[in-house]
Amino acid sequence: MMAFVFAQQEAYRLVQISDCHVLAEADDWFCGVQPYRQLELLLSQLQHNPPDAVILTGDLTQDHSLSSYQLIAALFSKWSCPVFYLPGNHDDIELMQQAFAAPPFCTETELSLGNWRLCLLNSKGPTPAGYFDTTRQQQLQQQLVSYPPDSAVWLFCHHHISPMGSFIDEHIQLDAAALWQILTSDPRIKGLAHGHCHYAYATLQQGIQLVGCPASSVQFLLTPDYQSVAGRPGYLEWVFNASADMNTAVHWQFLEG
Repeated sequence: MMAFVFAQQEAYRLVQISDCHVLAEADDWFCGVQPYRQLELLLSQLQHNPPDAVILTGDLTQDHSLSSYQLIAALFSKWSCPVFYLPGNHDDIELMQQAFAAPPFCTETELSLGNWRLCLLNSKGPTPAGYFDTTRQQQLQQQLVSYPPDSAVWLFCHHHISPMGSFIDEHIQLDAAALWQILTSDPRIKGLAHGHCHYAYATLQQGIQLVGCPASSVQFLLTPDYQSVAGRPGYLEWVFNASADMNTAVHWQFLEG
């Protein structure tokens, strides 16, 4: 598997955007917002201070349409930084790849930033729940074996791997136990970031930092039944220091566009 290797610098600033839920028409509505307009607003703000890279962590479409992906591709068409992506349960992988075939979109699922290795995992399965079967587990383990002993690893995927205590847990990562086994057996793995929950949070569990990315569309409430809140588009800003010194290795902040 080929990695995208970033030029050497002291630190790398990345932006994570998730759960855009864009529809076929730019002015279509979803849960009280126009998802395309939300993403358009967010990207217009980010262009004032472009990051070193963007990571899209799934559920980019709501209606599984090619035109929804084409709308997203058009928004990024003038960006110069690389844009990486992984699928969520709403995504159609073939249509996504078709629409994202040209730069700035990149197909690499491994990013090399100094001593950091970022792994972009595919957790899409046959149902809305997360799916990370033995084949995907073995692929991740093979990746980890290839990394230098002094590297630090951060994982990105769509689905959450620890219960949130809300309705979204119906669609949690089904193979979470096996994934946790991998996470906790390799001390180089420092954390995992995800989307899916439409909720910004950070918690340390079993020595692994879990970070949830707010949605660019709407946010979900941690309630037993489905409830959403319309507001400004959310995103995550990451800074990975090339040295991977864990005193200052990685920082993140939840922001709004």
